[in-house]
Amino acid sequence: MTTSPAALYESTLHSLPLIARGKVRENYAVGADRLLMVASDRISAFDVIMGEPIPGKGALLTQVALFWFDRLRHVVPNHLTGDAPESVVAEDEAAQVRGRSMLVKRLTPLPIEAVVRGYLAGSGWAEYRASGRVCGVGLPAGLHNASKLPQPIFTPATKAEAGAHDENITYEQTVGLIGADLAARVRDIAIRLYTEAAAYALTRGIVIADTKFEFGLDDRGTLTLMDEVLTPDSSRFWPLASYREGANPPSFDKQYLRDWLEQARVDGQPWAKTAPAPALPPDVVSATAERYRAAAQALMGATPA
Repeated sequence: MTTSPAALYESTLHSLPLIARGKVRENYAVGADRLLMVASDRISAFDVIMGEPIPGKGALLTQVALFWFDRLRHVVPNHLTGDAPESVVAEDEAAQVRGRSMLVKRLTPLPIEAVVRGYLAGSGWAEYRASGRVCGVGLPAGLHNASKLPQPIFTPATKAEAGAHDENITYEQTVGLIGADLAARVRDIAIRLYTEAAAYALTRGIVIADTKFEFGLDDRGTLTLMDEVLTPDSSRFWPLASYREGANPPSFDKQYLRDWLEQARVDGQPWAKTAPAPALPPDVVSATAERYRAAAQALMGATPA
């Protein structure tokens, strides 16, 4: 594993108990009712964490998420407390959390990911070609790769255990998991969030092809938007200038890294998409970092230092 002074591969806070270490984030307990979420500079692809960090990635993800939480706060409550992350850690830990962390309410997460698709891409395009449907949603004939859908569709997924893949499910299965009333509320709110965000992003030269939202319930049962929102890690961002129906546009997300890994070789053989990952050359690291910076710059007009 390599690091650089500008990158944080893994946070190591001694003042708070670690609850979970995910592919990108570490969650620390702050009392019984709050969490400190620290976005590292780790990056994963094909469910494997790379050994090299992407400098600045965690700060960019955090600032983009905060931007959207603020812009969409009129649609649904979110998990932010409004308090500074630096206020809950020791003085010698402030540099690890500054600019890359969120201090949030502790919620009961719903067991689904609320995926909304506005365009055919990825697994949705593959499923449509095979059946004319995406996650049980029937679509008109004659659509192409990257086609804009007549209206955004809600295509939920289950949350996979660490190391496993999320599994697309139907709306009926969602009802079975969380009940009809809550399923309808999640669907309607997720589609509204996507619709408003996608319309804004177009004015900034970005097509949001699809995205996923996560929701939880607070101790009063209030549906609350949580985790990250509309970042290049949770969404498929395409530059509007190069968007063309019928082909995969170059993306602002980690597709560049996936494409490189598809060609990578380990001991003379194609990488089997299992750990350990191939070492990332410096030019792949820098090109990946640049895509994250470009997305943040386009959306917000500025990027964190």
